[in-house]
Amino acid sequence: MTLMLRVNVVITSISAERFWDIRKPVPPIQINTNINVVGMEKKQDESLEVPFVLSITFNPSIAQMSLKGNAYVTGEKAEVDNVLKDYEQKKPPAQVIIQSISNVVFIESVLISRILNVPPPIPLPQIPEAGKPPSSKPEGRDYSA
Repeated sequence: MTLMLRVNVVITSISAERFWDIRKPVPPIQINTNINVVGMEKKQDESLEVPFVLSITFNPSIAQMSLKGNAYVTGEKAEVDNVLKDYEQKKPPAQVIIQSISNVVFIESVLISRILNVPPPIPLPQIPEAGKPPSSKPEGRDYSA
């Protein structure tokens, strides 16, 4: 079965703060990200409203970010009903919903991290040095979630 759901994501609230002194170099850090779908409600037009929260924390605590919003899910009535039924049975939300939310909030969080002058909450690609074989894991950085 192919889902033909359409998902529009809207960010309604952004909170971000840098705690680390801008004059001090940023130490090696871990960045933890957490996307929570906090509900799912059927609307009169047969669509779903899916509120979510993205929380990003840095360890050591150099900054924090939080983005809140709603995903609006539309599609054929049977598909929308199945998504809601799965949610009510405590199953994970449809992959297309989580992927759509992730795409929007992570792009925005990268822009916010640039404004705060902190590392982005997604791992940057590692480019190997010329003539040196790529190592299995970059040294000094750990962006595990």
